[in-house]
Parts: sequence; structure tokens; C-alpha cells
Amino acid sequence: MSFLWAIIAGLIIGLLAKLVVPGRQPIPLWLTILVGIVGALVGNALAVAVGVRDTAGVDWIRHIFQVGVAAVLVAFVSPLWVRRNS
Repeated sequence: MSFLWAIIAGLIIGLLAKLVVPGRQPIPLWLTILVGIVGALVGNALAVAVGVRDTAGVDWIRHIFQVGVAAVLVAFVSPLWVRRNS
């Protein structure tokens, strides 16, 4: 069941990251999910390192880290994907 939640979280975080990055990112959905999952894992590790992983209420700072890392990954992967497929 946790594998399914990782895919759902990766999809949401990946789509939010694509919204944050300006311009069009022609990467497929599976790559968006993969980038979102990696962004979630790295964002969690970053939140633990900073000491803000567990807060009272919604962990907004952790989610901002997750989407931020995923946005950096989308900005990095998107041009590589375009070059690969042209």
C-alpha cells in the first residue's frame, strides 16, 4: 500500500513542480511521477537535516522543500528529455 501512496505523492509533487517551473516541460507522466518521488525523498531528507520535518499541524515547510527539489529536477530533466527525443 505504501508503494501506491508513493506513486500518488510523486504524481502530486511532480505536477506541482511542473507548475512552478516556467515554460512548457514536455516530459511524460511516468517521468513526472519519478521526479516527484525523488523530490519527495530528497525534500524529506532536507527537512530532517534542517530540523523541520515534524511540526504542529501541516508540515508546509517540508512540502515546500519537496516541491522545490522536484522543480529543480524538472528544470534539469526537461531539456535532457527534449534533446533525447529530437
